[in-house]
Amino acid sequence: MFEKILIANRGEIALRVIRACREMGIKSVAVHSTADSDAMHVRMADEAICIGPPPSSDSYLSVPAIISACEITGAEAIHPGYGFLSENANFVQIVEDHDITFIGPSAEHIRMMGDKITAKETMKALGVPCVPGSDGGVPDMETAQRVAGEIGYPVIIKATAGGGGRGMKLAKSEDELETAFRTARAEAKAAFGNDEVYIEKYLGRPRHIEIQVFGDGKGGAVHLGERDCSLQRRHQKVFEEAPGPAIDDETRARIGKICADAVAQIGYRGAGTIEFLYEDGEFYFIEMNTRLQVEHPVTEAIFGVDLVREQIRVASGLPMSFGQEDLSLNGHAIEVRINAEKLPNFAPCPGMVNVFHAPGGLGVRMDSALYGGYRIPPYYDSLIGKLIVHGRDRKEALARLKRALGELIVDGVDTTVPLFHALLEEPDIQSGDYNIHWLEKWLAENIA
Repeated sequence: MFEKILIANRGEIALRVIRACREMGIKSVAVHSTADSDAMHVRMADEAICIGPPPSSDSYLSVPAIISACEITGAEAIHPGYGFLSENANFVQIVEDHDITFIGPSAEHIRMMGDKITAKETMKALGVPCVPGSDGGVPDMETAQRVAGEIGYPVIIKATAGGGGRGMKLAKSEDELETAFRTARAEAKAAFGNDEVYIEKYLGRPRHIEIQVFGDGKGGAVHLGERDCSLQRRHQKVFEEAPGPAIDDETRARIGKICADAVAQIGYRGAGTIEFLYEDGEFYFIEMNTRLQVEHPVTEAIFGVDLVREQIRVASGLPMSFGQEDLSLNGHAIEVRINAEKLPNFAPCPGMVNVFHAPGGLGVRMDSALYGGYRIPPYYDSLIGKLIVHGRDRKEALARLKRALGELIVDGVDTTVPLFHALLEEPDIQSGDYNIHWLEKWLAENIA
């Protein structure tokens, strides 16, 4: 087992990893920019080292600075959290070249799943159901017209190196195809330095369902059920729950086994998430995230496992501490992402937090690095906390979420808490009858 782990991240996820290390008797090293010198993860870690100025490119994304921090502190392994360098295959290769262990999958698997076309081809070969679409990138308008005609409208054009909704355009008819195709390529080039796009069938009312998988890197793997992440704004998740309201036990077991078998076949190591669109009883693969997800706590709640602890165990060479037969679903869990944003425009709202009070009580977990007197810097993502609740069933979880949101106090900055208060009053949310378009439509009608 490792004696010291460096966490190449910040905020609540860095704090989350520090807690797991502490329970395992492992020393933790926090890295931070000058803007984060008074951050909670810096205070809580056993050691802390400054790696650069506020911009991420000069600090949290600086590979030389992070490698140097490992060498200075003697850290044997790096946990990347999510975001930043967590899915950067070149970073993983450099880490391993310096005889440091990367707590996550291999560079090969990150590279394989990082390109959406390669990922789709790989998953299709492994027996994972995929959305009808182009076989690889679409190089020109003539090819785009042929592919779209074969699939049938509407179609969606996506950047192969995309994410967060950038380089993604909808064409409802042939008349809209050329504009959508050229715009998607231009956005992809600007955002990712790569203008390659592919085309898929556009589904009208799908849910976003993701399957949590975990592999031992030696051909063994399990699934830990699904999460429903359909409530999204601009392709960013805001509300996640497990199990999914639309998934029954038989369906869960079927798609879970397909996913676990797929990652076992490629010898995948660590935590991963296989994401699908789900409509009319059918699953369609979107992408695989080769890292821990923001919403991993809802899975931990219903299965009673510590995914970060398991990541560390497997990366150190130990076997997984559970098999598929050991995993049984218990109750229902919901997570809402609390952002420092001002409604109705969701504008980032950095600034001084005068008072912070986390909700508590049975079945309530608050993952946050806030404290009273902390100044939220303007340089990073606006996520300031995740409120997770767990109940015996969905009805109890919703009641617990409503109660916990009423207890949460973040004084000094605007947050998205009012959004969740409003959503919990909606009949569709109460019944679980929503899809990936529901929230955008609701916001257009209710938030002005």
